[in-house]
Amino acid sequence: MTPLRRPFRVPGMAKKNMAEGDKKRRYAIGEVASDAPKPAPGLYLVATPIGNLRDITLRALDVLAGADVIACEDSRVTAKLLERYGITTPLTPYHEHNAAQARPKLLARLAGGAAIALVSDAGTPLISDPGYKLVRAAIEAGHAVTALPGASSALAALTVSGLATDRFFFEGFLPPKQSARQKRIGALKSIPATLVLFESGPRLGATLADLAEGLGSRAATVCRELTKLHEEIRRGDLATLAHDYANGGETRGEIVIVVAPPPEQSVDAEDIDELLRRALIRVSLKDAVGEVALATGQPRRAVYQRALDLTKDNGDGAP
Repeated sequence: MTPLRRPFRVPGMAKKNMAEGDKKRRYAIGEVASDAPKPAPGLYLVATPIGNLRDITLRALDVLAGADVIACEDSRVTAKLLERYGITTPLTPYHEHNAAQARPKLLARLAGGAAIALVSDAGTPLISDPGYKLVRAAIEAGHAVTALPGASSALAALTVSGLATDRFFFEGFLPPKQSARQKRIGALKSIPATLVLFESGPRLGATLADLAEGLGSRAATVCRELTKLHEEIRRGDLATLAHDYANGGETRGEIVIVVAPPPEQSVDAEDIDELLRRALIRVSLKDAVGEVALATGQPRRAVYQRALDLTKDNGDGAP
């Protein structure tokens, strides 16, 4: 009879797991903020929950508790998260309306050796939120910039949609005015990737109708209030979803729309040449190549070679 073997354990693993479990418990009852380790000087991009406050990492809690200051969009929103975990780090506003004035002050604090955490109201900072100019300025000034990954409504919606995830294009919010929105949808039509968009409740029905008109009967998923009590995930084709939300579908809360990519179509050399000729009338060779490669899904190198052949055939460098 083969003797039973004890499960393999890495030395110290049990002790480490107990310590991590104790930290989770202490954060949950707000007892750990005072002894959180102080982060090294620099700017920390901290992802925060998109709804459920338990969707926060221990590393994020450590940085939020140990930082010198937390730069946030709305202090009332961030205060709820901090209160939940007993964190008393001071808050300072940083949003699109005060960024020009607030940015130099934050950079001065970084220069003085401060550890600054940057958060958005929900999810990963800089994704359809202010912050990239602060990150760029911090990098240019030689300060350390560290990302603490976590919740993201765009990725959560993409993965739960059931649509292709091997290639996706994040658009964010479409223009609020219908004419501009329809024009932008026309530009998105040929992108060979799953589309991920944000939208507000009042515009959801109109946006879905414009998407149905501009993109055709593609499969789509509407994700509303992800991770929250009233989470809703509704799947169907664009026209059906547009009809549902125009006729009483709930539109309150945060909304992400995920749209399937266009059906694959074979593209021959003549099609590519024609698209290049049209593009080269308007833009430079480099931009024309990028535009046609994106529209057709063809390798950029192959499209570039076709463009070179076209300009050589014309002899004067123009189509």
